[in-house]
Amino acid sequence: MIEFKLPSLGADMDEGTLLEWKVGVGDTVKKGQVVAIVDTSKAAVDVECWQEGRIGRLLAEVGQKMPVGTVMATLLEADETVGADATAQQAPVTPAAPPATPLARRMISPAARKHAAEKGIDLDSIVGSGPRGAVTLEDVEKAAADRASAAAAKPADRAIDRTAEMRKTIAAAMSRSKREIPHYYVAEDIPLAKALAWLQAANAQRPMSERLLPATLLLKAVALALRRFPELNGYWRQEGGISGFVAATGIHLGVAISLRQGGLIAPALLDADRKPLTQLMQELADLVKRTRAGSLRSSEMNEATITVTNLGDQGTQLVFGVITPPQVALVGFGRVAERPWAENGGLKVLPVVTASLAADHRVSDGHRGALFLLELKELLQRPEELER
Repeated sequence: MIEFKLPSLGADMDEGTLLEWKVGVGDTVKKGQVVAIVDTSKAAVDVECWQEGRIGRLLAEVGQKMPVGTVMATLLEADETVGADATAQQAPVTPAAPPATPLARRMISPAARKHAAEKGIDLDSIVGSGPRGAVTLEDVEKAAADRASAAAAKPADRAIDRTAEMRKTIAAAMSRSKREIPHYYVAEDIPLAKALAWLQAANAQRPMSERLLPATLLLKAVALALRRFPELNGYWRQEGGISGFVAATGIHLGVAISLRQGGLIAPALLDADRKPLTQLMQELADLVKRTRAGSLRSSEMNEATITVTNLGDQGTQLVFGVITPPQVALVGFGRVAERPWAENGGLKVLPVVTASLAADHRVSDGHRGALFLLELKELLQRPEELER
C-alpha cells in the first residue's frame, strides 16, 4: 500500500484545502496524473500523483483543510486488493485474545456502491437510511450533493480574504528568508541594442502567434548562464541536523508573475535551458495565463530551482529581490530604458537593462555572482546563440 500525501506546493505553503477529487476508489492512476485540486493561500493547484497504482481509499474530504504531509489517499499496488487496504487500516489483533464475533456485513445496494465508486465517495462515511441501516442510492446522491456544495462554497468564502492571506503568507516566507539566508547582492548594466535588433528582425519573419517578447531572451540567457554557475541553481537543505547545498539536476526557472488581485506566484518553466525560444515563449504565455486563471500544477509550484523577476516597462530601473527558500539565488531585471552609453571612446544612447543577483553567501560569493552577471551580459550580446 502506498500513501499519497499532500505535497508542499511552494516554500511558503503550510496547509491546503481539498476542493475536488479527480479520481475515485478503484481508479488506476499513472505517474504525473492530476488526482486532486487543492486550494492554497495563492491559487487552486492541480495536484499530481508520482506513483502508479489503484486508488484504495480517499481519506480526505472535499472542503477539508489539512497541513502539508497529510495522507490524503492510499494507493494499491498491482498485487493488492481493496480488501488488503482496508485490512491495513485495522489495528492488529493480539493472538492470545479470544476470537471476536464477526461483524454483520454492511448492506449497500449495488446501485449505491457503483455510484459511490464513480463519485469517489467513501461508503464508510455515509450513514444509511434504508432498512437496518442499509446504504441506498439516495444516500450516496445526498453525500455527493453535500460535497459539491462544500466545494462550491469554499472558494467563495476564501475569495473574500485570499489577498490578505496571500500577503500574510508571502510576509512569513520572506521574513524567514531574510532571517535565515545571508544575502549578498551584485548588479550589472546590460546594453540590449543587439538583442532587440535581432528580436525585431526575427519577429518580422515569424507569424504573429510565434513572435517573441524580450522577456524570453532574458529568461533563456539566465538559463544558459546557469550551466556555468551551478552553485546558483539548487537548494539549501537541512535534514537530521545536517545542512548543505544540493545542486539541482535541471534548470527550472521560477518566473515571478503578478496576480490581478495582488500578490505574486513564481511557478516554474521546466528545463528552460534546453528549449528553443519559440517553445519557451509559448510555455511562458501559457504559464502566465494559467497562473492568473488559478490553474497550475503541483510540479510547477515546487520544482523551481531559482527565481527570476522582471519588472517590465512599468517597473523601476533596479530591483534587489529576496531569495525564496530553499532556493539560493534570485535574478532580477529592471525596466529597459534608453541611457547614455560610453563605447570605444564615444558616447551613444542605447536601450539598457540593469540585471541584479541576490544570492546565498553560504553557497557562493560576490566574485562568482559578478562573473555570472558578466556571462549573462555576454550571452545577450550574441542573441542568435540563444535560439539553440
